[in-house]
Amino acid sequence: MDDKKNEDYAIKMPEIEMRNFNGRASPTQQEPFLGGARKSTRSSAQHHLGLSNITNSPPISILAYCLASISMTVTNKYCVSGANWNLNFFYLAIQSLVCIIAIMLCKQAGLITNLAPFDSQKAKTWFPISLLLVGMIYTSTKALQFLSVPVYTIFKNLTIIVIAYGEVLWFGGSVTASALFSFGLMVLSSVVAAWADIQHALYGQAEIKGSDAALALSTLNAGYAWMGMNVFCTAAYVLSMRKVIKKMNFKDWDTMFYNNLLTIPVLFLCSFIFENWTHDNIALNFPVESRNSLIIGFIYSGLATIFISYCSAWCIRVTSSTTYSMVGALNKLPIAVSGLVFFAAPVTFGSVSAIIIGFISGIVYAWAKVRQTQMNKMQLPTSQPVMSASSQSSRDASSA
Repeated sequence: MDDKKNEDYAIKMPEIEMRNFNGRASPTQQEPFLGGARKSTRSSAQHHLGLSNITNSPPISILAYCLASISMTVTNKYCVSGANWNLNFFYLAIQSLVCIIAIMLCKQAGLITNLAPFDSQKAKTWFPISLLLVGMIYTSTKALQFLSVPVYTIFKNLTIIVIAYGEVLWFGGSVTASALFSFGLMVLSSVVAAWADIQHALYGQAEIKGSDAALALSTLNAGYAWMGMNVFCTAAYVLSMRKVIKKMNFKDWDTMFYNNLLTIPVLFLCSFIFENWTHDNIALNFPVESRNSLIIGFIYSGLATIFISYCSAWCIRVTSSTTYSMVGALNKLPIAVSGLVFFAAPVTFGSVSAIIIGFISGIVYAWAKVRQTQMNKMQLPTSQPVMSASSQSSRDASSA
């Protein structure tokens, strides 16, 4: 995903007030009004210097990226976890609409300066990719609707495996032994998470009845089915985007703009065709006691997509793509913990073990990517090394 990057400030420090060696007062002391102007200049320079320190701070950029991704996952889970919720297409359509409105407002305000004008030919070429994106985000919200945040986060790691072997088949990539070991840990963490989820659904509560256990089990099975579809939809989207994006010459905000703009009509059309728009169903989806909170969640989820995009580019710019990939791996832990904190996901030995194994698998995979990159740099440049889709996206964001 291409993102906006900040420009570094060139700061010229003001002169320090002092007396000359011959005892004469400096120009600042001779002209008090000029001195006041210089104090104002100093204050302005200090303000810009402080802002520059923030925008070039690696810890702040990493923290901002983590908070943005956690808040996005928590908001999505809150919006789709209602007892009678069934308007996922509508939710995603509003999310994309808010994102487009925010991008256009930022462009009008001069905050976004590198968004190219709309090109109908590029839109036609990119439209199939947007359809894959619809499949990815829809199956993602359905899986998140039926599964807890920790389980969803753990199973999301399986996408990495499918993408890696897709690159082997379509782009001539390779899988190292350390990457293969991380894949084994990812599969193990998913199995442990599923086992812990099923055990809690069947035996977690002493007073649970047979019908309630069957209902809980069917809910989990639906979540696993949607999660499986999401893994393959995500892999198809990432791999197809890698193949098409090179000839599109997209920069910074272009990918986000076309993705959201082209998915809006598709999502609204799917909502009107496949979802129930009767008065009673709308009342069930938007109960009076939580209606305002849902509307705020809808709006924030659209803005959060921009926050994540910006923070990703920010993190890559002030650190490195290697640090960014490591942060992405480490970020899985706080996202999983947020599900335990905000949504009272079951805390059992199995669930905690699955989170820890998934966390370790992410670290091992990030380390394997770093090691593979270093090995490629040590080779003679007889041919261009194959780059993974995630690495290519990070490189594009840092060089755009």
